[in-house]
Amino acid sequence: MGNEHYFTSQPTSQPAAQKIKAKLRGKEYQFITEAGVFSRSRVDQGTRLLVEALPLPSQGKLLDLGCGYGPVGIAAAKEEPALEVVMVDINQRAVEAAALNASLNGVPHVDIRQGDGFSVVPERDFVVIASNPPIRAGKQVVYPLMAAAKEHLVPGGLLCVVIRTKQGARSLEKYLATIYSRVDTIAKGGGYRVFAAVV
Repeated sequence: MGNEHYFTSQPTSQPAAQKIKAKLRGKEYQFITEAGVFSRSRVDQGTRLLVEALPLPSQGKLLDLGCGYGPVGIAAAKEEPALEVVMVDINQRAVEAAALNASLNGVPHVDIRQGDGFSVVPERDFVVIASNPPIRAGKQVVYPLMAAAKEHLVPGGLLCVVIRTKQGARSLEKYLATIYSRVDTIAKGGGYRVFAAVV
């Protein structure tokens, strides 16, 4: 991939689709992934931890922020069919893969959008927002997204975010605590932590 990062709207690397398998929340999934898309060879440990720990309401709206090729949103939609799942990513190739994967895994009703963060998400009634944020893009990208999430959640709603412990988990936890009423660690393992921040 050279020095290109997946946090870009139009990857310049040559397309190279491949199919991977993953077991998430006890169910088997197949995902088509692409060059220039985050963690294309497997569902990474952080995303897996987030999926497994995610508190899923039986109804209402869930946002998968920075969905990549779709494992979080697709697993949520499969687990709770009445849930309205919106998935967004800046990366066009990721969004195209996510749409294929939603169909491939039998959840064609998810709403997948391409855009930068909340720019394509006017709704303010999400019960849960889940994110494996692009930490390597820097705090100047990630922290505003985490703050903006509060404006899109219902009272009592949750922002669930996974971060590698060594890549600033403590500072992110402190930052979230300045914005949200409570921040809990709901999962940890493999060098990652999942925080649930309550509005």
